[in-house]
Amino acid sequence: MTDPSKRFRGFLPVVVDVETGGLHPATDALLEIAAVIINFDPDGGLTLGDSVVCQVEAFPGARLDPKSLEINGIDPTHPLRPAIPEKAALMRIFRPIRAALHNTGCTRAILVGHNAFFDLSFLNAAVARSEIKRNPFHPFTSFDTATLAGVLLGQTVLARALEVAGIPCDPSAAHSAGYDARVTAELFCLLVNRCAEIHHDLLDSMMET
Repeated sequence: MTDPSKRFRGFLPVVVDVETGGLHPATDALLEIAAVIINFDPDGGLTLGDSVVCQVEAFPGARLDPKSLEINGIDPTHPLRPAIPEKAALMRIFRPIRAALHNTGCTRAILVGHNAFFDLSFLNAAVARSEIKRNPFHPFTSFDTATLAGVLLGQTVLARALEVAGIPCDPSAAHSAGYDARVTAELFCLLVNRCAEIHHDLLDSMMET
């Protein structure tokens, strides 16, 4: 059985997707955040684990770019939107991640995202605003499925990578943090598992020569 704490140097992959009110993490609102914890099967393969999604209240003074809101379809002022304050949302996201770290023996979570720097920068900015002292995520290291898909599938756009990978894609659900996190997690597991197969095949061929 594979030891999860040894698989990625003690890091636990957690897929994160954010929807925001703009492109600048220091000034623009975090409006949705979703996380999918990656599990390890007995043979070392990756599978999707628990997930959590939060609607987030824009922090006081946050910028809301109409162009970004048009893309993600979020109305931050909608009276039925079940948004909670930024710090409460982060604590809700972090709770199952900390439990998974304890259960696997991993030391830190590592953010997995499609163009992961964007998601990590908004996460770090929200953590700093909320003055959370124990962020389970590594502050700068991440796994980027755009890079992995570009190398293995020849596609860097998420929808196109999903198509090549054979993962069903619903364009009408895109730009929802929960949906994007789930399909990105599926893509990450498929790509990493495929890399493991290539690695094993290469070792077998080297032993035969």
